[in-house]
Amino acid sequence: MALTKINASAATLSKNRTEGAISSLSGMCATCVDGCIGMCEIGKSAYRGHEVIYPQPFGIITTACEKNYPVDLSYFTILGGVEGAQGIEADSNKAIFSNVNLETKIGKDKKIKLRAPVVIPGLGSTAIAKNNWEGLAIGAAMSGIILTIGENVCGMDPKSEIVKGKVKYSPELEWRVNLYKKWQRDGYGAIVVQANVEDTNLGVHEYAISELDVDAVELKWGQGAKNIGGEVKIKELKKAQFLKKRGYIVIPDPMDPNIIKAFEHGNFKEFERHSRVGMVTEDAFLKRVKELKDVGAKHVFLKTGAYRPVALAQALKFSSKAEIDLLTVDAAGGGSGMSPWRMMNEWGVPEVELHSLLYKYADKLAKNDKYVPDIAIAGGFSFEDQMMKGLALGAPYFKLIGMARAPLAAAMVGKTIGKKIDEGMVPVYIERFGNTPEEIFVTAPDLKRKFGKDFEKLPTGAMGVYTYMERLHQGLRQIMAGCRKFSLEYISRDDIAALTKEAADVSNIPYITEVDEKDANKILNG
Repeated sequence: MALTKINASAATLSKNRTEGAISSLSGMCATCVDGCIGMCEIGKSAYRGHEVIYPQPFGIITTACEKNYPVDLSYFTILGGVEGAQGIEADSNKAIFSNVNLETKIGKDKKIKLRAPVVIPGLGSTAIAKNNWEGLAIGAAMSGIILTIGENVCGMDPKSEIVKGKVKYSPELEWRVNLYKKWQRDGYGAIVVQANVEDTNLGVHEYAISELDVDAVELKWGQGAKNIGGEVKIKELKKAQFLKKRGYIVIPDPMDPNIIKAFEHGNFKEFERHSRVGMVTEDAFLKRVKELKDVGAKHVFLKTGAYRPVALAQALKFSSKAEIDLLTVDAAGGGSGMSPWRMMNEWGVPEVELHSLLYKYADKLAKNDKYVPDIAIAGGFSFEDQMMKGLALGAPYFKLIGMARAPLAAAMVGKTIGKKIDEGMVPVYIERFGNTPEEIFVTAPDLKRKFGKDFEKLPTGAMGVYTYMERLHQGLRQIMAGCRKFSLEYISRDDIAALTKEAADVSNIPYITEVDEKDANKILNG
């Protein structure tokens, strides 16, 4: 059964008074007592209203839903055998996990080469993305994976120069792009600039392509965590007014004298800046992709979210017609933390269901001799077993795994360790490994060898991302070797089996006791 904690959560800093006796229908305490100060979500909403819609404390956390979906990737198991090897000679001295090749290339004509099948999807103008961009950009660049600059960066940049409604200069976007490029090695990976409705109106893609030499751009239809545009909280009146003048939706209206007076009196402490939802049509999409290619984009991507199946079919078909390079499909349940909490829990098509439909639709296109773009899937991925299952679920069409919260967590932890080292206050839990970055981060010798004197310039947030990725790389190699698959292109749907009939029905992956049934009987009857 799919359950959600609907009236109390750490995400909204709320809790029930009778934690052991809760109504399953409403989430309310079994006994709601007159005189309670209102610690639950209903209670907080009684005095803070719409502020309680969002996870708290906003801007310094990431969140994902607490809902228990009927099916997730844990309802599948990874299979292995005892004979043969694909992608390497079937020799026990050669078919070892360290020889598994995780490198891949994506794109239709001009290829982007990657050291591993990973893309970090759009992390845009939010404070948590900006505050950890150094770690994310450098760590991703060193790891040879794709990193996407998300929406609203130029529009939120107070130093952006906008002439006649178009951005001509944005130091914030320039910094983000160049930081990745500076640490990029041997042409692996790519920095991608994403655009939503406001970004498109501002000409962000044209600016990124012509002035910042960005090769890859991404159109954004949405994400898995919410079905509206992006939002941030604004604590300064002048900034709220500034963004309103730039064309953003800002609520309450920072130009209204009564609102200004209420804000100055402390009746509320934050404005909300929202992005618009797009209005997709096939003709407009095809036209926009052509425009981007005409102005010099070498790679065009599309990012979409956990919308209803017909929208998924549109995303795939339009992407096929436009011959884009990568389609990223983000499932419900994930998110980087800025989405309305109830929406994050109760909106959208979940991971296994959405990605199973995606495989089905892609396979239908392929069988009709239509172009199928390379596909990335996202929606709460964090470890190598999930990566293997995700790639197998949609093989051979799924090429990359998108993950945002997990690399962001690695960046934050690495950054925090650096701060504690500088303060001379390394926690005991970490101090057992040492008191310097060289002692604490297990990849330090490898990084010193690769970067020499530049190792001293590496922020610990970047070391955190790189070290986390190194763990994923080795873990995935081990799993693939156990499946006798020594290169990514050999991963197939029969590398996994469903553990429940429901999971089998949703995914069309065979139930575990029905796997290999014909081959097994042939051996036994032979």
